[in-house]
Amino acid sequence: MDGDGADDDGPERRPPEQLPLELPVEPSFGRGDFLPAPSNEAALAMIDQWPNWPDRMLLLLGPPGSGKSHLAAIWAARTGAMAPAPRELPSLEQLSIQAPTALLIDGLDRVEDETALFHLLNFARESDASVLLTARRPPRGDTVRLPDLLSRLRRAPVVEIGSPDDGLMRAVLEKLFRDRQLTVESGLIDYIALRLERSLEAARAFVRDLDREALARGRRVTRGLAAELLERSRQE
Repeated sequence: MDGDGADDDGPERRPPEQLPLELPVEPSFGRGDFLPAPSNEAALAMIDQWPNWPDRMLLLLGPPGSGKSHLAAIWAARTGAMAPAPRELPSLEQLSIQAPTALLIDGLDRVEDETALFHLLNFARESDASVLLTARRPPRGDTVRLPDLLSRLRRAPVVEIGSPDDGLMRAVLEKLFRDRQLTVESGLIDYIALRLERSLEAARAFVRDLDREALARGRRVTRGLAAELLERSRQE
């Protein structure tokens, strides 16, 4: 038939890619879900030592995706901390009414109202409340405008999370694949861990993108697909 002949002579047709239906993957911030490693052992030890801190206030530093929010959530669950959004800090009146004994600011870098933060820290000092603040980098004069606030933050003890080592990268990749109910060989995890940027945020983004790509193509997660995405990311 003419129709069959036209199909034979024309270019090969590829099946359309599937639109990925990505189910939400909720991170688990329980104590048992935290993966200890040399890069975070000092920070984990300090969180576990509360309330025996060297000061009522502690500044937890680390790069994006390093586990700061996970440690902060562990501490908040243990202390029952009040944890306002960094851009929506409570007023002194609200603090007086709720009278928190612990306060968490997860994202000092995102605080916009420095006066509100200064009042919050004063309230905590006067009421002997514990304060945990997380940030990507130490406070500096070019990032904190209020001199009194900068002075107060600089006096806080600091504990830092470093870059993840090979073992932590592999363990995180394994957990991320498990969270997405993806079964992959250990060789694939080793392959990715050796070539991926040394960052837990990069690991999360890569596993998410790899899962989406496999769903879109209707394929399994393979080393070949991982290699393709790694090469694409290097070219971007």
